[in-house]
Amino acid sequence: MKIILKENLKNLGAQGDLLTVKDGYANNYLFPRGLAVMATPSNIKMMEENNRQGALKREKLKTDALSLSEQLKELKVTIGTKAGSNNKIFGSVTPLQVSQALKGMGYEIDRRKIEVDDIKMLGSYEAIVNLHRDVAVKIGVEVIAE
Repeated sequence: MKIILKENLKNLGAQGDLLTVKDGYANNYLFPRGLAVMATPSNIKMMEENNRQGALKREKLKTDALSLSEQLKELKVTIGTKAGSNNKIFGSVTPLQVSQALKGMGYEIDRRKIEVDDIKMLGSYEAIVNLHRDVAVKIGVEVIAE
């Protein structure tokens, strides 16, 4: 079944993409959640018009993301957490904690745009911040004991 995505989906595509998916996936998941619409001729025309009108807006978002990535490139975030005697922390470091640390430094970045590997020990790590569809930047994460 041909569909048009209404939102960006991580493993499927970006908003406005014309895709072919299985009927059950479209009918049981995408359509009920409002993530996609069926690719009828009228919907395709609307999508093309929206893409044409949104091109400048998307370009501005990308340039803003590129300028923010330049600021974040050399940034190192320090997160304090409780740890045991063997440098193992209680729990793990989550994207929410990284987001809050960035907010404390003056950068408002949504936690859903941050990818953090499983951090369970004290030390230095990297986190990936997805600022735009085409722009991602790695930042340093230093986990220290409180």
